[in-house]
Amino acid sequence: MTRAIFMDRDGTLCEEVGYVNHPERCWLLTRSAEAIRKVNESGFRAVVVTNQAGVARGYFEETMIGLVHERLRRLLAARGARLDGIYYCPHHPDVGEPPYRQDCNCRKPRPGLLLSAAKDLGLDLPRCYVIGDTTKDIEMASRVNATGVLVLTGYGRGEWEFHRERFHAQPSHVAEDLLDAVEWVLGREAEER
Repeated sequence: MTRAIFMDRDGTLCEEVGYVNHPERCWLLTRSAEAIRKVNESGFRAVVVTNQAGVARGYFEETMIGLVHERLRRLLAARGARLDGIYYCPHHPDVGEPPYRQDCNCRKPRPGLLLSAAKDLGLDLPRCYVIGDTTKDIEMASRVNATGVLVLTGYGRGEWEFHRERFHAQPSHVAEDLLDAVEWVLGREAEER
């Protein structure tokens, strides 16, 4: 079985700008490409998992997500990094019209995105990591017995400083940013060998 480091998109890998309704609103956080390069060199798969309810809310068509992800891949490739997969949920349980208005298993914190990636990529989820800037990312990790890491970029600092007592699952580590989180994961792995 293969292992992955899953990461949230907005606020973790990319700048948090609200709903990304145009590809040019997608920008990498400063040290994200370096973080992905380290994941690429480590033998872990680098996989993005992201809620994109802007589709259900009618802010943009689902095709926009593909355009944004094409830009994301280009930005990373220009810096020598690559993603092994991108999984997204366009749904919302209470807003929009079917098929986007639905109480699905892929909307974080539910684990559907992780389960799909595990099936596609042959992953051993309890030996994987999930890095994100919200409690939803950490809770999703706990639902498949993966290790959750909270980053303080995006919504992370506010979540950690003001809401951590309400977290349904606690992170195994709190990191400044994606690179710090990846370095912690790889250091932990090296210690366990």
